[in-house]
Amino acid sequence: MASVSQGELGGVDMSSTVDAAGEPIPTSAVLMAAAKHIAARCRAENVAFIKCKKKDPNPEKCLDKGRQVTSCVLNLLKELHQKCPKEMDAYAGCMYYYTNEFDLCRKEQEAFEKACPVSE
Repeated sequence: MASVSQGELGGVDMSSTVDAAGEPIPTSAVLMAAAKHIAARCRAENVAFIKCKKKDPNPEKCLDKGRQVTSCVLNLLKELHQKCPKEMDAYAGCMYYYTNEFDLCRKEQEAFEKACPVSE
């Protein structure tokens, strides 16, 4: 059996926050690390999506609203990775390593939020 180093699975670095093209990968750790930013920046899109879902249980009726949420989040992740890649990678890497336990990554969170303050 081949050995797999920490953070790697089948030759893929699972702790990386970007793909080969440099685009952010929205893993759970990356999304959790960016949660405050997403809540602030993509609030309107999320509210519109939730209202749509409450109004009509048919999933097809809200696909456009869902795409708007996804687009907002992906654009925000790109922006964050351009503005503060080192801090974002460190925070998301910590979140990945500690299975999204915020309390174990406060130092990295503080550095990330200092480099990329939460704003609307």
